[in-house]
Amino acid sequence: MVEPSSALAPLRAEEISAARELLVHSGLLTDTTHVAYLGLVEPDKRLDGEAVPRRFRAMLIDMGDGTSHDVVVCPIEDRVVSSTRIEPARDGQVPVVMLEFAMVEEIVHKDPRWLAAMHRRGLTDLSVLRVQPLSAGAAMTESERGRRLQRTFTFLQKHPQDLPWAHPVDGVVAYVDVIAREVVDVVDAALLAVPQEDGNFHLAEFNGPTREGFRPIEITQPHGPSFTIDADNVLEWLGWKLQVSFDSREGLVLRDISIAERPVLYRASIAEMVVPYADPSPQRWFQTFFDGGEYLLGNFANSLELGCDCVGDITYLDVVVADNAGQPRTIPQAICIHEEDAGVLWKHTSSFTGSSDVRRNRRLVVSFFVTVGNYDYGFYWYFYLDGTIELEVKATGVVFTSGHPGGDYAYATEVAPALGAPHHQHLFSARLDFTVDGPANYVEEVDAVAVPRGPENPTGTGITQQVTRLRRESDAPRLADGNRGRVWRIGNPSVQNRLGRDVAYVLHPQGQPALLADASSDLYGRATFATGHLWVTAYDPAEQYPAGDFVNQHPGGAGIPAWIAADRDVDGTDIVVWHTFGLTHFPRPEDWPVMPVDTTGFVLKPAGFFGRNPTLDVPASGGNHCHA
Repeated sequence: MVEPSSALAPLRAEEISAARELLVHSGLLTDTTHVAYLGLVEPDKRLDGEAVPRRFRAMLIDMGDGTSHDVVVCPIEDRVVSSTRIEPARDGQVPVVMLEFAMVEEIVHKDPRWLAAMHRRGLTDLSVLRVQPLSAGAAMTESERGRRLQRTFTFLQKHPQDLPWAHPVDGVVAYVDVIAREVVDVVDAALLAVPQEDGNFHLAEFNGPTREGFRPIEITQPHGPSFTIDADNVLEWLGWKLQVSFDSREGLVLRDISIAERPVLYRASIAEMVVPYADPSPQRWFQTFFDGGEYLLGNFANSLELGCDCVGDITYLDVVVADNAGQPRTIPQAICIHEEDAGVLWKHTSSFTGSSDVRRNRRLVVSFFVTVGNYDYGFYWYFYLDGTIELEVKATGVVFTSGHPGGDYAYATEVAPALGAPHHQHLFSARLDFTVDGPANYVEEVDAVAVPRGPENPTGTGITQQVTRLRRESDAPRLADGNRGRVWRIGNPSVQNRLGRDVAYVLHPQGQPALLADASSDLYGRATFATGHLWVTAYDPAEQYPAGDFVNQHPGGAGIPAWIAADRDVDGTDIVVWHTFGLTHFPRPEDWPVMPVDTTGFVLKPAGFFGRNPTLDVPASGGNHCHA
């Protein structure tokens, strides 16, 4: 019998083992069944205070016959709560499992059509031809409907230490049914030269002499960090309190975020991310990756290293996820927690009094890094002394490559001789379950506008705010507008500050493009959440993923578009805000062979949440940090 755990505590190894045992005893987990996902069922926050046993959700795929199930188990009660068979043509497929990565190359290497395509290019040595399996997207033909597919690209790897991304064998795609274990089609659409220049940045001889002149930067906290963390990962830092958790699909999950003992967010996570590629050619039209719903990005968390990934006085947290056998797997040092200097907090030199005051800012950082295929992403949550919350995503790694036909090809950049990097987007969906001083919240869209010249504005210099209240789910999606300085204010109508105004937080978007796909495309239907920067939905604990539960090969329409069809009231009630943000990437030669970090994110700032500057109590820097 597994011991009970607090409702929101991180997943524990013994809980995974107990859930697996229930699945085995029920006959749902057999020798041919793989666990695509296993995680905590999100408890209903409306039952706060009630003793609700922890339940766990498993998504299962029998790789023998393709049968899939969506299962909920309760180890404390020693029972299977529910089991639903998934209909792939209607519901989509469960996430990709590791066996699919392992089997696809062997299957493709035996197909005579693919072999003929390789021979056409003068490639006969199978030992140097790497076949990369990729999520298939929506079924395009009736014969594909309901089949569990991988679509594959081929790369040349000259030797075991060679990075194949430098040598795409472009123009050829093999479609593989991973249940039937057969190639169902081979597309040989274009005969492009295989780029020969290497991209082995990981080898010292490739990069040349090391740049000279670097002197060490040392970051020390001789008295230790200013935060504490307990056994359930409840973190406290200079007025902030939150619980750090982790999910194999979403990665880092932050819960019960409060400042000065006042709630701000019940739960915050990246609930989905989509990377659509822009080359519509016959061999690349399908290339879109949902790194959350198709691949479970949390499973690919890195084990972080002091001095490399994190610098300073670091606290690391291990995380536990389930492998495809349903066994617990520990990722050591997956989460990094530290604090760092963040520049000047506030400063003023007065000509009236002769006084000069300055305070330095600092921030608490909670972060993790994942590697999903060619790209690496760092997710950094920052908490500041003035109540600001920021999420910064760092994108790096290796750009996905293609053959380049030469000239000014419209859909890719030539980053090395004959080597292309297709244009693409990285779009993230932040699920922000707000509780700004309580669960009854609303959202207002606030624009900066010029007041027309007239009796009330005789000089024509007046500027004011235009406020639009979002009252129902149908009032979204909303798009950012940099020309109007558009922000979204999340307020509580039942709590006022000392000036009689509703307490609030404001979401400041970066305002980069949303999904750039035609509204009639399959991509648009599958990634509708990414077509707007902001959506507001009524709280429902079952509504966790903006593209739906089963994104892999889903025909479209799941998630946010299905939920908002009910057009529920979102004005002064329990709401969830979904914020889409990201990058539109036109690769540069400077992004090859490894991409310098590019960043995206958003900021949440208190706006009337406090009655005045909440950092007047921050002490002045002492010791040798300030000099006259």
